[in-house]
Amino acid sequence: MTISQVARDGGTIAYEVHGDGPLVVLAHGMGENRRTFRHLVPLLVEAGYRVASVDVRGHGDSSAHWPSYAPAEVGADLLAVVRTLGGPATLVGSSSAAAAVVFAAGDAPELVDGIVQIGPFVAQPRANPALRVVQAIVLRSPRLFGRFHRTLFPCGRPADDAAYRREIVAGMRGRMDAVRGVIAPVAPHWTARASDVRQPVLVLMGAEDPDFPDPGAEARAARRLFTTAEARMIADSGHYPHADQPRATAVQLVEFLAVTTGA
Repeated sequence: MTISQVARDGGTIAYEVHGDGPLVVLAHGMGENRRTFRHLVPLLVEAGYRVASVDVRGHGDSSAHWPSYAPAEVGADLLAVVRTLGGPATLVGSSSAAAAVVFAAGDAPELVDGIVQIGPFVAQPRANPALRVVQAIVLRSPRLFGRFHRTLFPCGRPADDAAYRREIVAGMRGRMDAVRGVIAPVAPHWTARASDVRQPVLVLMGAEDPDFPDPGAEARAARRLFTTAEARMIADSGHYPHADQPRATAVQLVEFLAVTTGA
């Protein structure tokens, strides 16, 4: 495994590349790292794609501390990776990074063939006061975040999930500001930029995603914000379909990539 770095104002962004063919860039969500896609990457490489999995700023092997973790900044980091590797690319963003790919597509359409949102949050979650206190505690403790992360797999977990969770918990020590930062409310929200996206969009949602009262309704709400978009559900999947249902996720992605890349 070769880890590459691209310099940005404020630090460096780490990524690794596998395969050959049209470029696909994968970006993870809050508290994770690029290895969340460890079961998906080989399937996309086998399908004929060059896949770059990125450590979002403040996470993994990227620099720890940044002045901002806003999705617009994360989107600009992804574009920097695309420029370095030679775009254009299809961008895939999971959870909080689902917002970042919207900014990237709107800001540099010449570098982005299409975007995939996995588990996007259309509206800011409205927690009651007690839940907000619990959330504040969890987002300051790597150990408690690890316990929360486990709950996002209601339908089953990868065989190596426990080892991966230990890895992300260890990696979050001293980096909880980044974990909080990628989901901090900031204007504009990605939904305000959705109309700027003219490329094809795929919204993927785990049918049993516990982050949403109605995952299907959330996926449809996201789809309606774009000019050209479709929403697809991954059965027997939670918040991370690329991890708990990688083959089903790969089938949907490869079908979409055939449109965005002309492959």
